[in-house]
Amino acid sequence: MQTNKRTATTTVDATECSRQPLLFPELISRPVKVDFQAGFVSSDGGGLLLARLDRGLGHLRRFSRCFTDHRDPECIEHTVEELLRQRVYGLALGYEDLNDHEQLKHDPLLAAMCGKRDPLGRDRVRVQDQGKALAGKSTLNRLELTPANACPSHRYKKIVAEEGLIEDWFIAEYVRSLKRGRTQPIVLDLDATDDPLHGHQEGRFFHGYYGHYCYLPLYIFAGHWPVWAQLRPANIDASAGAREAVEKIVRAIRQKLPQVKIVLRADSGFCRDELMSWCEENGVDYLFGIARNAVLERELESSLEAARQQAEVSETKSARVFHQFHYKAKKWAGAKRRVIGKAEWTAQGRNPRFIITSLAGEARRLYERDYCARGEMENRIKEQQQDLFADRTSTAGMRSNQLRLWFATLAYLLLHRLRQIGLKDTGLARASCGSIRLKLLKIGALVRVSVRRVQVSLSSAYPLQGLFGHVARRVAFGSG
Repeated sequence: MQTNKRTATTTVDATECSRQPLLFPELISRPVKVDFQAGFVSSDGGGLLLARLDRGLGHLRRFSRCFTDHRDPECIEHTVEELLRQRVYGLALGYEDLNDHEQLKHDPLLAAMCGKRDPLGRDRVRVQDQGKALAGKSTLNRLELTPANACPSHRYKKIVAEEGLIEDWFIAEYVRSLKRGRTQPIVLDLDATDDPLHGHQEGRFFHGYYGHYCYLPLYIFAGHWPVWAQLRPANIDASAGAREAVEKIVRAIRQKLPQVKIVLRADSGFCRDELMSWCEENGVDYLFGIARNAVLERELESSLEAARQQAEVSETKSARVFHQFHYKAKKWAGAKRRVIGKAEWTAQGRNPRFIITSLAGEARRLYERDYCARGEMENRIKEQQQDLFADRTSTAGMRSNQLRLWFATLAYLLLHRLRQIGLKDTGLARASCGSIRLKLLKIGALVRVSVRRVQVSLSSAYPLQGLFGHVARRVAFGSG
């Protein structure tokens, strides 16, 4: 009982402190007084750009059709589209945790971004928690945890994510962005990475290469565009499911662009006979890394010696010699395939590397320009996992964690579209999602809500006002 009294006293004191002015007399010659009486102030003023872009492009409107809502329409306070906007915009603005929404549900600016008719929630007459314009953490949590077999008789969890439709949605949005008559080849980058786990989630396995318990998600990007994001357990091969995913993506692309050239690019984890044979049978080119072995290294011995001799007389003490040949592993069916070996000698010694490809062309160009460009995809994955919290897979089940991965992927897609449309030819045209959030979205804003309008006053000290206006015009024009 004493502990409870002390806790209660501490809570009351903290509340009283928030009401009393705080003084910082040591800062300047006159006192600095701080209180919490400014009204509705948001740190996300730039989020309006993201919401305007999304309305014009319709990404979340179409995404909401991938969910089946079994709730009674007469008792709904938050539509599926509003819930999805709140969750995805929140990730884009830096709110990774559902607990953040327990306070964000009072934010009239975010409510306006999500399309709430009254951003203060004053028109909610059928619900008891009036004054909360947005959903709280429990409602959003139920959205993520709804099982696949939920039906109208379920008490709480009634919004079902149709996983097949969501997979198709990401592919369809990419295909929608392609212009008819395109002749430029489409390069699909595949990669698998680790998603560390710190609990006992479903599908949790130890991965020897990464040295910890994790998931092993499969990503497929077309340039900066995320086309596939599949959560997988870590006890499988890196290429597991890649052929099936590529087959769906290629089929959708060719329905719109039947003649366009398609190239798969990936590291040695995807150098599998099944995937290469499918490409050869379906007119798709590939450019994969291939793991070193004794046979391949023997083929490169003379080139390595030539590189060593060049390195000895080079100022950089390094040299590269490229050698191409044909190779067939014992387990592969069919004919031999073209392999390009990079015989590199550095100050640290020999450094042989190999790629395998169906493409024609000069060996050095295929390796240095075409294959090495796949490293850019790794930056896109880092953006998703670090800036947009794709690795926040902390629920108990694979299904709900997969949904979180899709939410983060969609948040990345919105920021990519903002970069592609609004920030084109500006200093932030190649900025990371984290930099865009910091410089363009996290702007102090005073929000005043009246019957007629929502007035948002951004900080007069914001240093990028010209850029903000430029992006706002681009977004309104480019997404309309």
